[in-house]
Amino acid sequence: MKKGVKILPVFIFAIIVGIAGCSSSSKSEDRAKMSMENKSVMDSSQSDGGEQPALVKGDNAKANQTPPTANLEVPNQMVIYQADLQLRIRNFEQTVKRLEEKAEKYGGYIAESSASKGDKDQVSGSLKIRIPQKYFQDFLHDAEGQAAEVLHRNITGQDVTEEYVDLESRLKSKKAVEERLLAFMKAAVKTEDLLKISADLAAVQEEIEVIEGRMKFLENQTSLSTITITMYENKVIIPNIDKDKLNTWEKTKQQFMKSINLLLACLSGFVVFIIGNIPILAIFIIIGVVFIAFYKKRKNRNSQE
Repeated sequence: MKKGVKILPVFIFAIIVGIAGCSSSSKSEDRAKMSMENKSVMDSSQSDGGEQPALVKGDNAKANQTPPTANLEVPNQMVIYQADLQLRIRNFEQTVKRLEEKAEKYGGYIAESSASKGDKDQVSGSLKIRIPQKYFQDFLHDAEGQAAEVLHRNITGQDVTEEYVDLESRLKSKKAVEERLLAFMKAAVKTEDLLKISADLAAVQEEIEVIEGRMKFLENQTSLSTITITMYENKVIIPNIDKDKLNTWEKTKQQFMKSINLLLACLSGFVVFIIGNIPILAIFIIIGVVFIAFYKKRKNRNSQE
């Protein structure tokens, strides 16, 4: 019994020491676990935020990043129509007047006009007309109806839908960049930062103006078609009467003088021939006289015999 009483305190002390050791072990495990968790969180935060830019440089970098392209609404097919006509017409002035009336009727206008008069009063000219696209074929039919003959007809169409959609997408991106740069400019404090953002903003705004200008040009070209008409007047030319060719009296006098001149020329030539060849003619005359005298003498002698 005494021995059991002595052992009991030792047993109780052993139990207390064991409990304390277990508690200390669990605390160290908890601390190690918390340390590992904190380390992983710090590593994660450093990997995520280690490349965070400074106020201005980071903002500019973000501003120049192109935002994800939203779903753009593709416009209807955009085609630039152009036509080139060469017509032979009966009356230039009347045809031009009718074409101007037709253009005004369809809501178009005359962009260019020219006329010229060539040899023998032949009139020709050209008209450059802008017509709403929906009336393009109707106006072509009316224009050809004014001609006596269609000499040439050429129609072309250029599809610019893809280019326009691309410009629209680029414009939205540049607008977003412009808005961010304006916001950064308000938040910037340093003069150096303001100058840098201002330069970037000016470059972006210039690009926006170029894109908008191109889009307006495409819209204008697709909404209004261009028709160039070259006209040649088919006019019968009556030659004028040449009065000089019908002047009989003048012609008679000219022919008479030509005849007199011809006779005088012949007479002058004969006189020149005779006088100029007297020495030769004299020799021939002497020879002729001698021959004739010899011939007569011989003839008389034969008759006497």
